[in-house]
Formats: sequence, structure tokens, C-alpha cells
Amino acid sequence: MPVLVVGASGATGRLLVEQLLKRGCPVKAVVRRPEALPEALRQHAGLTVLQASLLDLDVAELAQHVDGCTAVASCLGHNLSFKGILGPPYRLVAEATRRLCAAIQANKPKRPVRFVLMNTAGNSNRDIPESVSFGERCVLVLIRTLLPPHADNEQAADFLRLTIGQRHPAVEWAVVRPDTLLNLAEVTPYDIHKSPTRSAIFDPGKTSRINVAHFMAELIANDDLWQTWQGQMPVIYNRE
Repeated sequence: MPVLVVGASGATGRLLVEQLLKRGCPVKAVVRRPEALPEALRQHAGLTVLQASLLDLDVAELAQHVDGCTAVASCLGHNLSFKGILGPPYRLVAEATRRLCAAIQANKPKRPVRFVLMNTAGNSNRDIPESVSFGERCVLVLIRTLLPPHADNEQAADFLRLTIGQRHPAVEWAVVRPDTLLNLAEVTPYDIHKSPTRSAIFDPGKTSRINVAHFMAELIANDDLWQTWQGQMPVIYNRE
């Protein structure tokens, strides 16, 4: 059954598409500019490209795209530019998460659809005790106020935690939290933790985008791994 990927033309999203296709998963990729995807991907028989700006699609239109999918993966993020960080849309990730979950529910699937959200290690999982120092809390208040993308990531994860929750009949979820992102060509050993093992502010770890894509694809394709991390916010670090 197909997987819908949003943010598929981004640096991590296109790697996720590759990883899913390698596992034999048909992929529907929502992109604003199909040419932003590598040509080899665009020509893959298992890929269907849906050209659209996600927030221009209403829930009914999204429901058509989500229909029949066993999973939805979001690699949406804000461009690392002045306009991308401080300009609209300020709640791209959170609003997309809400609309996609509403679209899944509108289809009334017989089995819950897996929703995998790429997020950040700087966002705490407030469902469980996570140690955040006073200094980190102070810096995060500033970041949350001055940098809209951080608040956007927090709101997206909070929607899944608080609104969808742990026993939703239509949606199951996992929020993947990488730390400082790197560009590497190959998958390397990595570690998954329930909570951060280092400070994302004062002692950040490193995570390659291809490792994030690999782990997200495994969550989608591997039932045992999904049962381990469903309803949680695993943190991923490259192994040192």
C-alpha cells in the first residue's frame, strides 16, 4: 500500500522517498515543483508525483490523496533563510499535521494510518519526564519567541500528543527528533533514544539526514519497530 510523503523535495524528504522505494513501498510525493526531485526519482515506477502547495489543499482534497495509504510522513520544514525562518507561513508544519490527520479521519480507514513526523531534538516530549536545565529553558523561551519554526515544530508535535493521543481509531503516530543535521552520502550506524542524551542547546549531537530518512522508512515498513516507537518521540543521533 502507498505512503504519502509531504516535504518530499526537501533535503531529507527526497532521501525518505528513496528509502521507501528501496523497500518496495509505492510513494505519493506532494511537491510544489516536481523538478526539485532528482530525475532518477521522478522516473521511478513506484513514485506518483502530486504537484501542489500543501496548504492550498483543503481537507477533502487531501483525503483523496491519503485514501488507501497505510502511512503519511511529513518532512516539512522552513527554509534556512531570513524569509524562510521569519516569513510566512509561520505554522506550516503544525497546520499541515492538523489537515493531514483530518484527511485521514475523513476516510474512516479500517486500520489506523501511521503518521511519522520529522521534528527536532530541541523539542521536549512533555508526555514523559525529560531533563531540561534552567539555562536551556531560558534559551528556549527566546527561541520560541524569536524563531517561528521552533514554535511550529512544538505545536505540530503537541497536536499529535494531545489531540490525536495514544488510542485514536484512525491515526497512530511517531515524532522523530534528530539533532544537528548533516549531509552524508550513505547510511551509517545510529542510535535511537527515548529522550535526548545531551543538550540540544549547549551540547548538540549530530544526525545525518540519510539516517533520519532510513529510520523513518523503517518505522513505516517494519511492524515490530513501529510497535516499539508508536506514540513516542524517539531521538536519533549518529553513532560516534
